[in-house]
Amino acid sequence: MKFIKSLYLHPFFYWLIIAIAIVSVLGFFMPIFYAVAKLTCLIFIIALGFDIALLYRIKNAVQASRICPEKLSNGDENSIQIRIQHRYNFTIDIDLIDEIPIQFQKRDFNYSFSLKPGTEKNINYSLKPLSRGEYHFGVINIFVSSFLKLVKRRYKLGDAEMIPCYPSYMQMRQYELMAMSNRLTDFGIKKIRRIGHQMEFDQIREYVKGDDYRTINWKATARRSQIMVNQYQDEKAQPVYSIIDCGRSMKMPFYGLSLLDYAINTSLVISNTAILKHDKAGLLCFGKHVHSSVPAKGRRTQVKKIMEILYNQETNYPEPNYELLYSSVKHFVRSRSLLMLYTNFESLDSMKRQLPYLQGLAKDHLLVVIFFNNSEIEEMTKKSAESIEDIYVKTIGEKFLFDKKLIVKELGKYGIHTILTDPKNLTVNSLNKYLELKSRGLI
Repeated sequence: MKFIKSLYLHPFFYWLIIAIAIVSVLGFFMPIFYAVAKLTCLIFIIALGFDIALLYRIKNAVQASRICPEKLSNGDENSIQIRIQHRYNFTIDIDLIDEIPIQFQKRDFNYSFSLKPGTEKNINYSLKPLSRGEYHFGVINIFVSSFLKLVKRRYKLGDAEMIPCYPSYMQMRQYELMAMSNRLTDFGIKKIRRIGHQMEFDQIREYVKGDDYRTINWKATARRSQIMVNQYQDEKAQPVYSIIDCGRSMKMPFYGLSLLDYAINTSLVISNTAILKHDKAGLLCFGKHVHSSVPAKGRRTQVKKIMEILYNQETNYPEPNYELLYSSVKHFVRSRSLLMLYTNFESLDSMKRQLPYLQGLAKDHLLVVIFFNNSEIEEMTKKSAESIEDIYVKTIGEKFLFDKKLIVKELGKYGIHTILTDPKNLTVNSLNKYLELKSRGLI
């Protein structure tokens, strides 16, 4: 039974059957064709048996393994590798079908190639998940045929496995490496000019050509009889909280990812960068209720803890409760902190309903409200109008975009910092804002 399940007919087999059938039919009219048909059928049966013997004479002749990362990175290209080896002493043709998770909906995943004796082959492909959660891989299906191409032997190799998909840790590592090598400008991070000396005192050292003469310490200079200057460092240990709205407005998808996933990926990058800058990173996720909270700390293990919390966040359908957010921050965040609030206001009226609570947060903390441009509406307004309906749609779209600019202006009246951004540029714009506020000594 196992033998039958693993045996498949090659497409070439059917063409031979059709040819034999045609010759047999002709045999009714011309006896010579009947003899040819019998001879052909005998040769075919012998070749079929020989082909089966070639493929089945070696047990477990083909080996394959799938090499995957421990976890997938949401919204990024994740590399998967399949390694194939065989023990046949002739060249084989292989059709490979990997059972990838159903979330990708790839129904044409098939690699065909030939493999010479004593060689191995690595198949590399990439998968781009667009949602967090569990991704289940099945077995690796390999169909092997010989040079006769009459039958195929099926191998079911590898083990079914589950790989979790986490927020974009690849993006986090990219920005981490760029920050360590001072190459953040490669990603569009602006160099912010530092204003004044809003920094902590570090040490007194000897003057070096090029130092700012305004940092000269005259008392130390008099004692040492040589010019000494004060050295400063960035203020450290400032709490930076990422506050994520998990309400229904964050469920909107752009370029395959929901707004919530964009906010989650950016929160992870901001938290990691804050810890690299010797600040403290914290997290607060809310909707109708406060889902999760992580107190701000500066340990390296904090990023892993935040990642685990973000992995389980989902949007829900009720409106977010900003009154509860205000009371929770009042109770949860004791010291003055930078609050990066990721939300989405579609209209000026929806923002004004929450304005009293935003003002309350801005009174005790440095609040940055981050919300999104509707990139699809923006693209629609750029198209030329060719009918009255197009004019109507374009006008409504421009009104929506104008409302977003009014929200920025209205929040600015109350000293609330804002970021209005396309979803794709969220990480860069948020990092720019964080570095700008830090350079200005506001945190």
